[in-house]
Amino acid sequence: MSNPKTIIVSNRLPLQISIEDDKLEVSPSVGGLATGMKSVHSEGNGVWVGWTGITDEELNPKLRDKVEKRIAEEQCVAVNLTENDIEEYYLGFSNKTLWPLFHYFMEYTVFETKEWETYVQVNQKFADAVIEQINEGDTVWVHDYQLLLVPQMIKAKKPNITIGFFLHIPFPSYEIFRTFPWRSEVLEGMLGADLIGFHTYDYERHFLSSIKRILRLDVNFNEISYHNRVIKVDSFPMGIDYQKFWEAALKHNNETEEKSDLQKRLDEHIDPKQNKKLILSIDRMDYTKGIPNRIKAFEYFLNTYPEYKEKVRLVMLAVPSRSNVPQYIKLKRETDELVGRINGQFATVSWTPIWYFYRSLPFDNLIDLYTSADVALITPVRDGMNLVAKEYVATRTNTDGVLILSEMAGAAKEMNEALLINPNSYDDFADTLKRALQMPLAEQKTRMKFLQKRLKRYDVEKWAKEFLNALNATKELQEVIVAKELTEADASKIKSDYEKAQKRLVLLDYDGTLTTFTDNPQDAKPDNELFQLLDTLEVDSKNNLVLISGRDKETFKKWFKNKPYNLVTDHGVWLRHNNEWVELERLKTDWMTRLLPILETFVDRTPGTFIERKNYSLAWHYRTADPELAQIRTTELKTVVTSMIANNDLSLLEGNKVMEIKSSNVNKGRATNKLLMEADYDFVMIFGDDWTDEYMFEEAPSDAYTVKVGYKKTKARYQIKSPIQVRAFLKELD
Repeated sequence: MSNPKTIIVSNRLPLQISIEDDKLEVSPSVGGLATGMKSVHSEGNGVWVGWTGITDEELNPKLRDKVEKRIAEEQCVAVNLTENDIEEYYLGFSNKTLWPLFHYFMEYTVFETKEWETYVQVNQKFADAVIEQINEGDTVWVHDYQLLLVPQMIKAKKPNITIGFFLHIPFPSYEIFRTFPWRSEVLEGMLGADLIGFHTYDYERHFLSSIKRILRLDVNFNEISYHNRVIKVDSFPMGIDYQKFWEAALKHNNETEEKSDLQKRLDEHIDPKQNKKLILSIDRMDYTKGIPNRIKAFEYFLNTYPEYKEKVRLVMLAVPSRSNVPQYIKLKRETDELVGRINGQFATVSWTPIWYFYRSLPFDNLIDLYTSADVALITPVRDGMNLVAKEYVATRTNTDGVLILSEMAGAAKEMNEALLINPNSYDDFADTLKRALQMPLAEQKTRMKFLQKRLKRYDVEKWAKEFLNALNATKELQEVIVAKELTEADASKIKSDYEKAQKRLVLLDYDGTLTTFTDNPQDAKPDNELFQLLDTLEVDSKNNLVLISGRDKETFKKWFKNKPYNLVTDHGVWLRHNNEWVELERLKTDWMTRLLPILETFVDRTPGTFIERKNYSLAWHYRTADPELAQIRTTELKTVVTSMIANNDLSLLEGNKVMEIKSSNVNKGRATNKLLMEADYDFVMIFGDDWTDEYMFEEAPSDAYTVKVGYKKTKARYQIKSPIQVRAFLKELD
């Protein structure tokens, strides 16, 4: 087997590819992701899968071969996309639906079914291209919002491959995300990954909230139980190539270096003696960056603090982006008009308040801007991370300068020494800018040193390494589960022992084991298939078949009145044997009248919950309640009830979306123990799915075959996926 490799998947390859007169030019990209993944890509036999930036229509067969051959030298594999793919998948669904929705711009979000269908098709193209490259033991790392469905598409074909997914933009709150027509499909697509990463804990929290509320999955801290896997969710704030910016700034500050034309122009305004200062703003021209807001706030600042006129200049670089999209055209026009109006209003013969550049600048010119600015003004209205803020800090080789940063940028979570502002508050903006301009040098240096220390330590390479280490650790998480999974070999051994045995005890829980849970417990009646299966087990004279359940005696009497199965109900209060009911435990029920009103108040305050009153217990069901509210209420209920039941021989059991109060003197384990003592069994098999079934597993002999339904922590020897698999297994025993 070849050495395991890491396959990186992103919308674009980390290459700049151009073709002119059949001449092919290929050079490395300089973007944040390309830089961050450089070492991961180059180590070992890494492969990067993505689009070349050239559509199928632009390539003839000869050119395509040429491109593929050339990019293969760079350890890259192309995903071929048509002009229609780019129009509907990238410009359409990715940037007209996902981008605005995830950045909270509902007014710009469009939901086009045709674009969604193309998005699915193109995600499948990426998945197929990855699958062609996969060997056993490989790791796949998928990036960003253009490829949300790819993890599940790969996992469906290659279930044993370890997959990571990282989202580079915000994940919106549940209230925003629930408006999305394909919300379930996107969440399920992401859940193909074994590790899902976000820039901040807030985005992680929003994602988990949607997982609980939309897919109704169990979340334990930051782990999601899904099918036969546990998926880990965590935050990894992306860094920058700190050393690159630091060294470029040192070189720039070396007086022997010849100054660029831009630097000479900047120097004209820099005059510490007259207290003249430069304020820097760098962004892509995107509505998420809050550029018009910033310009208006700067105008407000000049009006509020007129003493700064002719003392400060805002140098604003807006890098062109998606310039053919209507919202961006409108944004560019608004920005141009605002700059023109404010410069017209405030400019003097020797001073223009805003220098505005609408272009991309070479790296050296960016360094000119960073090193010249006394204050960096980074105030997006919503931003996944914002690496510009980090780049500014990395270039402050004299540890001076002040960073003003929007609270809405992901970077704000780890850059507390910056001056954080609400970008929508002009007063906050003006007062903070004044504070920045007046900040003593000693305070500037203290803040900057803290920021630099953190950014230097957690650079982009450390970010990539941390993610891959965490992804690697998920293999151990899965191995714990896989180690207990009931394999074909295990099933064959159980069947063999079953056939040899002369006296068997088969204990089967009901809800969640033989039938799937429904929103209403009364809907889980046995079906004909289940009756046939149980009849087959019952008719075998070597078997003592027992259905053991928390359900009440009346329900089981009604459902199984014409069947001879042995039944244990009410968690072990009643036993039906040879059609005769025997009370195994004598229990008091007077406590129920005292506790029922308390449970009723929880029902009143928690929509979607109800009380099931059984003969010997009270159950509070919260299956259809809002999961996050239910989580709060279950904690409250535990606190209230625990203090009341402590001295009354009562227990509070936590089941599958249900909390049940019952006598401490009764549980399925005690009933199991009594059944085991009735005869000398040479084969014992127990199936259960719930927390209450753990009592049975504890009481079982060491050689018993205990099987947990569902992949949760258990004392059972084996785990099986669902009631469907349980039935299939039991049929095999015929």
